Amino acid sequence: MELQHFSHKHPLVFIEKQNHESEKAYCSGCGELVSGSSFSCVECGYYLDKLCAEAPSEINHPFHCNHSLKLQVIPPFRNICDFCDKGLDKFVYHCSCDLNLHIKCALLSKSIAEKGFGKLDDIPHKEALVSIENFSEELKGAKCFACWQRLLDFAYLDLGHGIFLHKKCVDLPTEINHFLHSQHSLILQFNSKPLPCQMCKKTQLKGFVYRCSPCELALHITCAELPTKINHLCHRNHPLFLKFDPESLPCQICQNTQDEGLVYCCSICKFKLHIDCASPPPIIKGKIHEHPFTLFWKQLPFICDACGTTGNCASYTCYKCSLTIHGNCISLPPIIKFPRHRHPLSHTFILGQYEMKTLICEACPEKAQHGVYCCSDCNYVVHADCAQEYSWFSFYELEDMDEDLNEKSAFAVIKVSKLGEDIVIASEIKHLNHQHNLVLSNDSEGHKVCDGCMLSISTLFYCCSQCEFFLHKSCAEAPKKKKLWFHRHQSPLTLTSNHIFRCPRCFFWFNASFAYKCNICKSYRCLACALISDTPTFQGHKHRLYRYDKYEGQCNGCGDQLHAAYVCKDCKFAVHNRCLRLPSKILHEYDEHPLILTYHEDNLYSEYTYCDICEETRNPNHWFYHCAICNTSAHRECVVKRHSYMKLGGSYRMRSHPHRLTFTKKISACHVCHQPCLDLSLECLKNGCDYIVHLECITWQSFNYSFIEREDEGAS
Repeated sequence: MELQHFSHKHPLVFIEKQNHESEKAYCSGCGELVSGSSFSCVECGYYLDKLCAEAPSEINHPFHCNHSLKLQVIPPFRNICDFCDKGLDKFVYHCSCDLNLHIKCALLSKSIAEKGFGKLDDIPHKEALVSIENFSEELKGAKCFACWQRLLDFAYLDLGHGIFLHKKCVDLPTEINHFLHSQHSLILQFNSKPLPCQMCKKTQLKGFVYRCSPCELALHITCAELPTKINHLCHRNHPLFLKFDPESLPCQICQNTQDEGLVYCCSICKFKLHIDCASPPPIIKGKIHEHPFTLFWKQLPFICDACGTTGNCASYTCYKCSLTIHGNCISLPPIIKFPRHRHPLSHTFILGQYEMKTLICEACPEKAQHGVYCCSDCNYVVHADCAQEYSWFSFYELEDMDEDLNEKSAFAVIKVSKLGEDIVIASEIKHLNHQHNLVLSNDSEGHKVCDGCMLSISTLFYCCSQCEFFLHKSCAEAPKKKKLWFHRHQSPLTLTSNHIFRCPRCFFWFNASFAYKCNICKSYRCLACALISDTPTFQGHKHRLYRYDKYEGQCNGCGDQLHAAYVCKDCKFAVHNRCLRLPSKILHEYDEHPLILTYHEDNLYSEYTYCDICEETRNPNHWFYHCAICNTSAHRECVVKRHSYMKLGGSYRMRSHPHRLTFTKKISACHVCHQPCLDLSLECLKNGCDYIVHLECITWQSFNYSFIEREDEGAS
């Protein structure tokens, strides 16, 4: 018997029983080892098992009733099977609506659909066990092909080829009527076009859903099975009804609010439970602890042993260790990377086992008494919930990264000098961000500004003998690459210069300073912000400060309300980043002398508490700038503005103007708003062209100046 199959140019000969050659042959239709009857081309060594050879070229599938499925030899571009979620590399049944099935997955699911789920009685059931520790990793991660929920939560059937079905899903009806969509019946279908579920508002990418094709509406199987009325141990007085939550009340178990979707609630008592919280799994095994946790239904307040915060219902307990924790805390990782500490932090339920010298959290001012993350080598402790504030950060493993990353210098040493017998200092260097050599100096004459951080120079610095270029010694020593503890991409940022950007940390604009550039998100951080640690010293306060991500109080610098701050542990002193970042000395056009940042008012008479720039009153308790020679004082915001660190001059190109431009401050009519330019502007350098424009008028919609390009020699 011969078969002319569309997938092969030669006739295929029927082989009823395996011979020596076919025992080692693989089917070109499904990729499996040939067993039993098959068709083959002796000349080409081409084999198809009987099921694949006789498969129809087109089928109508009950679980995809909109279109027919056509058999293809070559898989489509999206090569994942929508039934078993495995890769496609052989024959595939394909629909133009992007449904793709392995040939045997299509035929198996079609057979199940036509016979009904209930006709699988001949397949033995495997009962779910209390402990899943002995199961293979494949089964631990497997899902039911129907409801697409975790397989080992319920008894299941193994259909072979890595395809599993919950025993409870065997009796699924293929058609239902639901109160959320009374117009039409909902049909059980492949989830070929993922839609958000009308109940939970989440989108399931695989498995089956109940769907109304004309209305493009879907319900997850698990959501469709939910009862509309329940009696619950957490609310014994009244039944709870499944309905939309118009008041956005917090769930009584997890304490979180849900913006949309259905919840179980009692309108009389204003009581609400999320659907997931109403029926949590009875046993959960997580990596945070060696034993599984068992659900404990009791409406009693407790303190979670994993995170240290309170709960009032539905805790999970390890009876062997007497631990009680939130259900969500079971999924906490046992080891984390924390951007504010160089070593990984380990979770512990009992901090005393490490004999820590401190019990104060490094991220907030509270004492750590329950489960925390810690580094025992460094006596470093962080609350679990404080550590989770950084869980959205991205960490990257780099082959060439070592712990001395911050020590890689951005300059080459040309000459060295000795200070005493033991101290050697670089007296001449070549920095990667400047074209000439720089010489160490302590010349205090005149007012100099560092070209790295744009702040005044009052300590040792490097200078260029060929041009007006100055660098603080500390700025010159900034490493070539640096990881910033406050940046979400925990990959080294690269030191660069001469870019126009607004620092998202301090909100000031720069055009000629040093900066660290993130190679992932392409954003910049100014050098001054990049060099501030999470435990900085500050000349306006005698003690070291600590960064607290959760802090309620007022800023000592400006009086603003704080939600995160740099805080002194020893006294009630707190400032936010913008005040901490203020320059201690700055030149301003209003005064011929440098203005000094002053932290308190010595003379409290009311006539002295005015700003000499804006002539408005100032709060004597807030920091201000002062010139002792001229006896002038000014608000911080009147002296340090968003463009205060922008350098005048330079040569730039802008897409909307044909000539070169330069930064200037000149009172002329702006070509965009036609008002006088009182702040930073761009002026045309071409003789005879009177083009001038406010910087604000061309950047008010933008957070960067990417449309302005620098032409200066040496720009990087």
